[in-house]
Amino acid sequence: MRDDITIIGGGLAGSEAAWQAANQGAKVTLYEMRPKEETAAHKTDYLAEIVCSNSLGSNDSLSAPGILKDEMRRLNSLIIRMADEARVPAGSALAVDRDQFALGVTRALEAHPNVRILREEIKNIPEDSISIIATGPLTSQNLSTSISALTQSKNLYFFDAIAPIIDTDSIDMSKVFRASRYDKGTADYLNCPMDQETYDRFYDALTQADRVKSKEFEKIPYFEGCLPIEVMAERGQQTLLFGPLKPVGLIDPKTGTRPYAVLQLRSENLHDTCYNMVGFQTKLTYPEQKKIFRMIPGLEEAEFLRCGSIHRNTFMNSPDLLKNTLQLKTHERTFFAGQLIGVEGYVEAAASGGLAGINAAKALAGQTIAIPPNTTAHGALLNYITTSDAKYFQPINTNFGLFPPLPVPIRDKQEKRKKIQQRAGEDFNGWMTQSGLS
Repeated sequence: MRDDITIIGGGLAGSEAAWQAANQGAKVTLYEMRPKEETAAHKTDYLAEIVCSNSLGSNDSLSAPGILKDEMRRLNSLIIRMADEARVPAGSALAVDRDQFALGVTRALEAHPNVRILREEIKNIPEDSISIIATGPLTSQNLSTSISALTQSKNLYFFDAIAPIIDTDSIDMSKVFRASRYDKGTADYLNCPMDQETYDRFYDALTQADRVKSKEFEKIPYFEGCLPIEVMAERGQQTLLFGPLKPVGLIDPKTGTRPYAVLQLRSENLHDTCYNMVGFQTKLTYPEQKKIFRMIPGLEEAEFLRCGSIHRNTFMNSPDLLKNTLQLKTHERTFFAGQLIGVEGYVEAAASGGLAGINAAKALAGQTIAIPPNTTAHGALLNYITTSDAKYFQPINTNFGLFPPLPVPIRDKQEKRKKIQQRAGEDFNGWMTQSGLS
């Protein structure tokens, strides 16, 4: 066995993994195939190059992304430190000068005495070292084949079809009813009933809405099982009534009749703090999604914790494959991090990379691996990735719906978020102290 940690992929997750592992005293070899092997999206040979938006999301400490960033700052995150240094004006968001940011990350890792950077493609997962695979959505074909062999091909996907997720507290429960079709099993779904007039207005708005234009490298084929809601609607006004809005097997207890159309909401976690709009994967722009989906009864004031999307994204069925330490269940010397494990967003990818780096270093040193509590932003995201229902698993970004409920419910949204933030901060500090990271 080699005495260093092999990290494959020099994006945000791989760079943060290398930084955290090296700061734990581990020797790290970071492999990045660029510039020898180019991708369709990258333009430079810098590590942690940002290829899409230059925004790393909200920096507000009372937002879920802000809590995650604060936790990363406590861990001396390289990604967040360089983002803070390269920050450009963007209101409450943390946006960066992408070249200055990536150059800063690259120089910091090049200067670290425990980090060796090799510019070459790794085609197979190493058998002779502890490894972290963090190659992101543009994983090379050779390595994808190796990952497929290790994880079984049925557990590796190459695009995602994501439906919006809604904060439970923002659903008008007086307008929805709980039931499963034909009353089979338990009443697991919240159902939003629509009469014909409401459906017709919704349909007209949906078919006229603005859509996100895919970049060339993101273009993917649509499959019948995951068509965007607006593409289904183009096939005719009745199509959705035989698809995601079909009312069969559902009786509205308020009227005693079957609605004209029904949107079903499925709980996204054990705490029922957020619900998924079943079958509503979409390419609509985020503002259009919020405007049009709020036309559905019960969702007039909906708070969207995640908007829908469909795009190219190599990711694995993590609940089936990963332990909560980010180790592969069947191959504990191999860790995964970044978008490959089903996290959405730059910061989420980097945060998972940081945890993988810390845990890989502890594994190399024979120490107990650190798992943050699920009351923290890191732990809540990790909990979703590794314990969700594998049948419905889709990538996600950090949001308040992932955090467990407070012991005493609070109705005021700002006060509730403040309490979640306080609890997360206290529990994260305690975890760092217990894990020897402070």
